[in-house]
Amino acid sequence: MKKQTILLTIAASIAVSSVAGCGASAAAGSSVSAAETAESRESAGIESISQSSAQAAVNGDGAVTVTDQTGREVTLDKPAEKIVSCYYLVTASLIPLGEKDSLVGIETKADTRGLYQLAAPELLNLPGVGSGKEINVEKIASLSPDVVILPKKQKDAAEKLTSLGIPTVVVNPETYDDFNGMIRLLGDITGKQEKADELVSYYDRSVEEIRSLVSGTKERPSVYLCGSDSVLRAAAGGMYQDEMIEIAGGIPVTKDLPDTKWVDITAEQLLSYNPEYIFNVSYSEFTTDDIRNNTALAEVSAVKEDRLFTVPSRIEAWDYPQPSSILGIYWMTSVLHPELLSEDDYVKKAQEFYKTWFDIDVTRDQL
Repeated sequence: MKKQTILLTIAASIAVSSVAGCGASAAAGSSVSAAETAESRESAGIESISQSSAQAAVNGDGAVTVTDQTGREVTLDKPAEKIVSCYYLVTASLIPLGEKDSLVGIETKADTRGLYQLAAPELLNLPGVGSGKEINVEKIASLSPDVVILPKKQKDAAEKLTSLGIPTVVVNPETYDDFNGMIRLLGDITGKQEKADELVSYYDRSVEEIRSLVSGTKERPSVYLCGSDSVLRAAAGGMYQDEMIEIAGGIPVTKDLPDTKWVDITAEQLLSYNPEYIFNVSYSEFTTDDIRNNTALAEVSAVKEDRLFTVPSRIEAWDYPQPSSILGIYWMTSVLHPELLSEDDYVKKAQEFYKTWFDIDVTRDQL
């Protein structure tokens, strides 16, 4: 399918509203090193489940057909060389695939992303074309991209762009499997399947290492993860963050909340959950001191025992479903099970990760 000619006489940008979504005391032989990342998934003995198409069909004329994470079939004339990403999780995932130079437009507020400043400063010069809340269709069209990648919350915008002849892929990496699926999907779109396989293998094997570490302990501390604008804004059971807690050997107290986004709870609910640990995300508008000084929560076990923690890092949010989320899981493990994984261990893991996948050296203070 050849891309239709796009008329650049669109009078104004089209805003699409949406709801905002969103550290080794390891046993010998269990460590995941940088050198191992290039091994095949078969030799690792791990098979990742993909919730995207993961298998791109390459047609005789060089066109590539994929199925995105909402079930939409999308055909590109060729592996994408000009990409517009309106989603930070996608942009951050394209960098380790070696595709930062393929980006011609990215999400707005890129200058707030510490990762870009360190690993891909050239991205800061690209036009901002949208976010999870709105996109600028006119600006996207002017860039003549081979493909546009949007979050699920922008599915309606995907249909608009498609109607203009712009191939548009929608992603929804809200679970461990779907995150892996997104990476494979990006590999299919760009022709970087081998690199995507390496990244997924690294992630899978790291998760298996952590699961092996915590499998020998019966301790499963209860954890409440909060964020955004209030301590009473909780990560619901269908969110990626709850799965991270479980992998790290904890029990997310909100696992039964039937949603896939942040939800509001009451102080009474939090008291009834009575978590042993409270994790606050790095991008919150409040601090652990605010939680500590909240008299309504004084009887919560995590508050009484002062087990209040903020998820690192200064580079990027480690609780997002993006490559660095594996560091968030290592960090959670080091907090919940320090006898199994020390702070020094997770710091080493983080430094190795950023050097391997982003070719940057980071200090302890940056984590």
